[in-house]
Amino acid sequence: MSNDLDHILSADPFTPLPDYPTEQRAKKVPHAPKRPCPLSAKEKRLAVKNILRYVPEEHHKLLAREFAEELETYGHIYAYRFMPTFDLKAPALFDISAKNHHASAIILMILNNLDARVAQFPQELVTYGGNGQVFSNWIQFRIVLRYLAQMTSSQTLVLYSGHPLGLFPSSPDSPRMTVTNGMMIPRYSTKRALRQVFFALGVTQYGQMTAGSFCYIGPQGIVHGTTITVLNAGRRQGLENLAGRVFVSAGLGGMSGAQPKAAKIAGCIGVIAEISREALLKRHQQGWLEVYSESLDQIIAWIKEHRAAESSISIGYLGNIVDLWERLANEPEMLVELGSDQTSLHNPLLGGYYPAGLTVEQSNDMMTSDPTKFKSLVQKSLLRQIAAIDKLAARGMYFFDYGNAFLLECQRAGANLLKEDADDDKSFRYSSYMQDIMGDIFSMGFGPFRWVCTSGLPEDLAQTDRVAAKIIADLQKSDVPDNVKQQYADNLKWIEEAERNGLVVGSQARILYSDRAGRIALAKAFNELVRKDEVQAPIVISRDHHDVSGTDSPFRETSNIDDGSAFTADMAVQNVIGDSFRGATWVALHNGGGVGWGDVINGGFGLVLDGTERAERKAEMMLNWDVPNGVARRSWSGNENAREAIVRAQQQVPEMLVTLPHRCDDALLDDLF
Repeated sequence: MSNDLDHILSADPFTPLPDYPTEQRAKKVPHAPKRPCPLSAKEKRLAVKNILRYVPEEHHKLLAREFAEELETYGHIYAYRFMPTFDLKAPALFDISAKNHHASAIILMILNNLDARVAQFPQELVTYGGNGQVFSNWIQFRIVLRYLAQMTSSQTLVLYSGHPLGLFPSSPDSPRMTVTNGMMIPRYSTKRALRQVFFALGVTQYGQMTAGSFCYIGPQGIVHGTTITVLNAGRRQGLENLAGRVFVSAGLGGMSGAQPKAAKIAGCIGVIAEISREALLKRHQQGWLEVYSESLDQIIAWIKEHRAAESSISIGYLGNIVDLWERLANEPEMLVELGSDQTSLHNPLLGGYYPAGLTVEQSNDMMTSDPTKFKSLVQKSLLRQIAAIDKLAARGMYFFDYGNAFLLECQRAGANLLKEDADDDKSFRYSSYMQDIMGDIFSMGFGPFRWVCTSGLPEDLAQTDRVAAKIIADLQKSDVPDNVKQQYADNLKWIEEAERNGLVVGSQARILYSDRAGRIALAKAFNELVRKDEVQAPIVISRDHHDVSGTDSPFRETSNIDDGSAFTADMAVQNVIGDSFRGATWVALHNGGGVGWGDVINGGFGLVLDGTERAERKAEMMLNWDVPNGVARRSWSGNENAREAIVRAQQQVPEMLVTLPHRCDDALLDDLF
């Protein structure tokens, strides 16, 4: 791949014009469904005109027709002619011929996001979630990589929703790249506008959470979060040991593909439905799914067998989740303790959810040929699904929304899901995993800290695992509350077993949940490994935006904030601003991610640890903001875990002085109103 990549990094993508990659296009990989394109003739002209801005005039006659055909055929102009003729994957950092190793690290992360083992629809530049774009088209990919290859340490690359605005003068301490995706004027930030106009025009894109910021590390990123969630869901039910207990959910495609592995690690029986044979077989071949069947009789038999033996197993049902829930609801024996859903319901009408009674192929056709009928079938299917869940919940099952907008879309379909005393449109009868489980974990400052060993060597990753385990073990012995010690204990177990569980897909990456003190200690220790040549190349740290500070989302990350500010987005925006001048190598701010366009703003970063004193200083300064930003906000909203965490942080960091809330007596307000 080295020579091929060198050519992409150095060659003018238009001189000569590349041949159409017919052989590469013919490779058997999953493809995104056709996007709807209800553009007027005038708007279609504009879409073609927009992408031709990248192309020298001598090629316009040929490419205008080609791009117009793509628009009609796929509902979007991907510029497939400019797609590389080789499979993309992340090479070792020092095999990337860029002037600046920080830029090389960004290139590595981009290539990992488009690795077919990692990406959901690699040829459509979709990393996960059905529509989480890395770029809008392949021309942008080529131009961005060329800019990064020639970038110096006194330049910053600016990306507007995949569009490379250009390289601009900055300083060595500035970010090497700033990214925004889907930043819309609020009035126009609607899902319909994105689907029907702006994405087709090529002027904006949905970057999900970590696709458009190049920080996705494959399903491992969600395995850990799902494991923590399932363990704590069991604890809420008084189940410290999940042996023989059953967790049922749906989705094995992108991030949801982590569910069977997480269930296995948590020690329970995971039963995950998936309608796409391709997606299910991918997880089975990776070893993340142990057994599967299209027969509901076989699924029920496996459940009963492993319940009786109190053994752990991951089971895949190749079929529609609605059929599985209805079968479980009609079984005389209660066979499920925990339930959720991880289909991409932020995108229910364009491949994120497949209604009962239709195949994948029938759905993919109908969603564009008859979208009104398709929407009706999706909503009928959701109503059947929630009805079956209601029956099981009445018999004792604990069901939680996984922040994928499942309850929201059921409500929109006509289900009565709001609590009797609901005073807003997010107070559902079933709690989200954030309200019941992860909200308090985030408020303590714990969240998904990630790193990538840019050498590509498994032994380097193993070395970081060992160092991380020692740091967490030491932190567990420190003077912290018991609930904090419990989080350290869970994460120590995770990191000690990480290598054995075979979690790496794509680059040599790892994730664990850590707080401010832990993240700083980890970053410093990793930087020291690089300085002492105990690993062979720099380490990139980042996080999921689904974290303490990175995301404002009233239906997920901030759903447990009840002071009225859950619908504001100051935290995520301030997070990116603060990270940018405190040392991040790149920052990203997105509209959308997880629960969908218009319903969330999230921000993230990447930071290269290259063994220098400057890198250590940047990491400490930035992580003393990136985490406490959200903890302070959650403290201000009234969360006691967050108050304790931010008071403790102030005691440890003299420069930190946070506004703390005074407690109000509710009885006083009762007398007033």
